[in-house]
Amino acid sequence: MSGHFVTSDRETPMLMSPSLQDWLPANHLARLIVETVERLDLRGIEDSYAGRGERAYRPKMLVALLLYGYATGVFSSRRLERACFDSVAFRFISANTSPDHDTIADFRKRILPDFPSIFLQVLLVAKELGVPTVGKISLDGTKIKANASKHHALSYAHAGRIKAKLRREITRLMKLAEAAENEPDPELDIPDEIRRREDLVAKIDEARAKIEEREALRHAQIKAKHAERLALRKEQQRNGKKPRGPRPKLPKLRVEPTAQINLTDEESRIMPSSDGFVQGYNAQAAVSIESQLIVYAHVTQATNDKQQLVPALEGLQALPESLGVLSDIVADAGYYSEANVVACEGVSVTPYLAMSRERHHSWLDAKLRKPNSVPAENASPADRMAYRLQTPDGHELYAQRKSTVETTFGIVKSAIGFRSFLLRGCEKVEGEWKLVCTAYNLKRLYGLVAACPKVQAAA
Repeated sequence: MSGHFVTSDRETPMLMSPSLQDWLPANHLARLIVETVERLDLRGIEDSYAGRGERAYRPKMLVALLLYGYATGVFSSRRLERACFDSVAFRFISANTSPDHDTIADFRKRILPDFPSIFLQVLLVAKELGVPTVGKISLDGTKIKANASKHHALSYAHAGRIKAKLRREITRLMKLAEAAENEPDPELDIPDEIRRREDLVAKIDEARAKIEEREALRHAQIKAKHAERLALRKEQQRNGKKPRGPRPKLPKLRVEPTAQINLTDEESRIMPSSDGFVQGYNAQAAVSIESQLIVYAHVTQATNDKQQLVPALEGLQALPESLGVLSDIVADAGYYSEANVVACEGVSVTPYLAMSRERHHSWLDAKLRKPNSVPAENASPADRMAYRLQTPDGHELYAQRKSTVETTFGIVKSAIGFRSFLLRGCEKVEGEWKLVCTAYNLKRLYGLVAACPKVQAAA
């Protein structure tokens, strides 16, 4: 009966090929990442090494290691270190060397400022291979958890209550210390308990001061907006127009009791998501509808997407002309405002922004809805966009949003498994998001190379 099974012989010695090139198939993702990274200009990183002490690992090897790790769901430096021993693909990328986790973690932090350049260079490589990049773009944002627990968030009012409680405990402990001068309690180190509470009070004072600074910035924005509305009202009066509505009043400015700060990552924010409220960041991505490559990536602390369209337009307009010309931008109702529509048309970009959220299972209502009349020549940009969205071409283009940017976020979060940032602070999180998007683009480019003979020939 044993003759029906494949032999499992672990004792007979076998010789592996001495060449790393024989360890992986010719069309493996690791090969594409290594070949792409070798084409990148990383002289800025290489020149930053002083050349003293022990010989360093090649920056291009470590960049390829990080990109392949993030493309395959291996994010932590310790798991990357283990993979360089356990995985054939990682051993191929590391050239059979074994960088330790401290080296990998330090290198990742060191090159975060360079990842916008790496992200852009990968897009340029894709363009050289004939893959469409900038043109018709789908924009959206997703909430990604910070490396911090929402239970470590502290509100201004609650911090004040904790501080008052600690002060009462310090007073009580000092009285106990006076009473215990002659008979000390061996189970209670009163000076240590007092010192610990004083340290907590100092940390709470620091947290409350940061909340006050943040609220002062918010107050300054409110005052600036109020002054702008008053100036507009005076301008209308000078031109003989009657201002609409009552005179704007400056709201009462105070530190909101619910204003929060997280003690682990103070730059993260409480944000609503499909999984409830999370402590995290709002990660933005603009995806090419034709190729599904991410061509713009940004991280913001704002929970609302309405203020993110103009920065996305500026970022897309700043891309090199060789990547193509931005023609259309598609986004959901979270990005809609008349000002955003005007901003799109101001840079010769055709907007397709949903003007309201559609109910689920409302396709029949949409079919029976009577189309709007053709807008007049002097119609507003919003009216022209409303008509454009209901045309067959506009409806078809907007429908592709679900299969582009939403699919991209699904791949990043589910297939790759990136659901939480490892680093803390806006600047580092921004760099890590660029790293994630670059790894995704390489994974997507690998699929395009395998599926398209023209791209495969160019590669």
